[in-house]
Amino acid sequence: MVLSDSQVVEVKKQLMEQIKNFPDDKRIEAEGQIETMDAAQLEEFLKANNLVKDEANSSCPFCSIVSGLIPSTKIGENDSAVAVLEINPISKGHSLIIPKDHIETPDKLPKDLQDLVKDVSEKLKKKFSPKDIIVKSVNMFGHEIVNLLPVYNNETMESEKSQATPEDLNKLRDELDSVPEVIEEVKPEKISSDEPGPEKISSDDMWLPVRIP
Repeated sequence: MVLSDSQVVEVKKQLMEQIKNFPDDKRIEAEGQIETMDAAQLEEFLKANNLVKDEANSSCPFCSIVSGLIPSTKIGENDSAVAVLEINPISKGHSLIIPKDHIETPDKLPKDLQDLVKDVSEKLKKKFSPKDIIVKSVNMFGHEIVNLLPVYNNETMESEKSQATPEDLNKLRDELDSVPEVIEEVKPEKISSDEPGPEKISSDDMWLPVRIP
């Protein structure tokens, strides 16, 4: 299936990020090739370079992040999901929790993904002291992911994004890695689905559902 316009933009963005550290001559040449590809050519390029796992999720960059084919700045992992820093963050510490399987709906998110949400949320709170953390599931490329958005002022999921450098992301990862492990039991954040009006979750509102809604 040929990629949609939005998928083309996202995949090209991920590929550009992957080649940022190439030598200048090779990077410029690769950027020119990527920019001129149409949807069909881009999909063939992904397949030819083994940047897709199978036909079912051939257009999903999140599956490639999980498999390591697309680089990311990982800040956590468990059996069911990985946590990475958003390369185009809205606020400091904006993170993504990505199921390792290509989950397509919020009700199928693995139960222990919630544990990773809790762990990363606690690290963000302890290190950066945001007022709140927005925990919101969204669906991109048919892959359900969970955003953790620290709120320092009045940020929302619709706020303007910025581009983080690899150096910025590595520094953030090191800062979060320095946070001691939480020993006491802390109730996890509630994950909201991708519906109008992002929900802000404060520490007073956190709860542990039997299943993720």
